[in-house]
Amino acid sequence: MATQFEGQHEGEQVIFTFRRHPVVMRKGFYALLIPFLLASVPVLIWPENLNNLWIAFGGLGLGILLFFYHWMGWYFSIFIVTDQRLRQVTQQGFFNRSVIDLGISKIQNISYNVPGFTAAILGFGTMVVQTYVGDLYLDRLHHPGKVYNALAEVIRQYAGKDVTLNDEEPTT
Repeated sequence: MATQFEGQHEGEQVIFTFRRHPVVMRKGFYALLIPFLLASVPVLIWPENLNNLWIAFGGLGLGILLFFYHWMGWYFSIFIVTDQRLRQVTQQGFFNRSVIDLGISKIQNISYNVPGFTAAILGFGTMVVQTYVGDLYLDRLHHPGKVYNALAEVIRQYAGKDVTLNDEEPTT
């Protein structure tokens, strides 16, 4: 059996994977728009000078590079649920990566929260995975209710125990 991710154990099966909501890239969108808009000001002031277009394209290029930096952090950050563990891989920038493994049998409690109107409309929220050692916060998850239900089923099926599940109602 071929491994599906780096560090996968022999015989370990991936049940499902999930990511954070794309809203985590909002700073990347700002980083794309602000340099482009600022570099476009000379084109708006002196439209007859076509050399100012190069300044606007330079601002767009800078914005695309800054957006790519934020996109990488979102795309390469992933949560992997297997029949043995929950793995959180977080990419920050180009070279900084952190990995947290939490055994399915160690999970004592899970809960989720959808904080506010914007989160309810866009469909993101926070899930808390509690163990004896401490809490693991999975923030800005895409569809936290669906992830919560899927993870609860994995815990019931593979941990061989019934954990306390706190289903918090979404708040608006």
